[in-house]
Amino acid sequence: MNSPGLRLVFAGTPEFSVPCLEACRASGAEVVVVYTQPDRPAGRGRKLTPSPVKHAALAAGMAVEQPESLKSAEAQQALAAYQPDLLVVVAYGLILPRKVLAIPRLGCWNVHASLLPRWRGAAPIQRAILAGDSESGIDLMQMEAGLDTGPVLLQRRTPIARVDTGGSLHDRLSALGAEVLAEGLRQVLAGETLAATPQPEEGVLYAHKLDKAEAKLDFNKPAIELERQVRAFDPWPVAEGEIAGEPLRIWAAQAIEFDHHAAPGDVLAAGRDGIDLACGRGALRVTFLQRAGGKRIGAVDYLNARPELRQLR
Repeated sequence: MNSPGLRLVFAGTPEFSVPCLEACRASGAEVVVVYTQPDRPAGRGRKLTPSPVKHAALAAGMAVEQPESLKSAEAQQALAAYQPDLLVVVAYGLILPRKVLAIPRLGCWNVHASLLPRWRGAAPIQRAILAGDSESGIDLMQMEAGLDTGPVLLQRRTPIARVDTGGSLHDRLSALGAEVLAEGLRQVLAGETLAATPQPEEGVLYAHKLDKAEAKLDFNKPAIELERQVRAFDPWPVAEGEIAGEPLRIWAAQAIEFDHHAAPGDVLAAGRDGIDLACGRGALRVTFLQRAGGKRIGAVDYLNARPELRQLR
């Protein structure tokens, strides 16, 4: 037996959330309003810029709300006035107080980019790569007052490949999140009840927000750790390191086995395959980099500008 309809409020902000918004629109539910963060200054001119979710919502002709917070009685009354059956939250970026969680008839769902309880918090995609995890995934979670502590309704897994970056895994999980959300909405609209599985008490890890200071490469560490840093921080904040005294942004690199007695950060070899830098264990082969004020270039192009490094092969 079909549900008589579903009044849905969507809350999200970055590009990651947009496919989930589209899944809500395509589901047959009535998206009565879209909540997103206020416009923020962006770019060199610091011009106020709408979020990707706001841009997509307005393009589709949907109503948009942008409160600074949901803590005030006025903001909560405004949300309640939409009479939502369900609130879907995808990387919204604002805390939802208990009173907000209680407004929708079916509560609040969250699309989270990790396999909970591992990597609760703000940066689960990058933390999974940094830790060398072999897989990640999407959890559709029933929200409660704790940070990403609610029971899981649906889950889908995806392997993390050695070539995955923060950007590639982000895009894959964004699409996967939309698929999982669409399945959850399909079941609810069909009158079905999703089974809620409590999260295990073991294995809880927090994915703290990325800090630009983390981008600095420490060549005393094993090469594999630096490779993960480079991959995780592409496209932001981008790993930083020195090559023969020049500070650079490191866009792509791979760990290789290399027995050496060189000082950490020394150039071991430089040629067509890349620039090999000594690490605490092994070497980091840099293949794409960026000079200050320049654009992303291949290691070969960089060596054309610094031919003296080629002598170190």
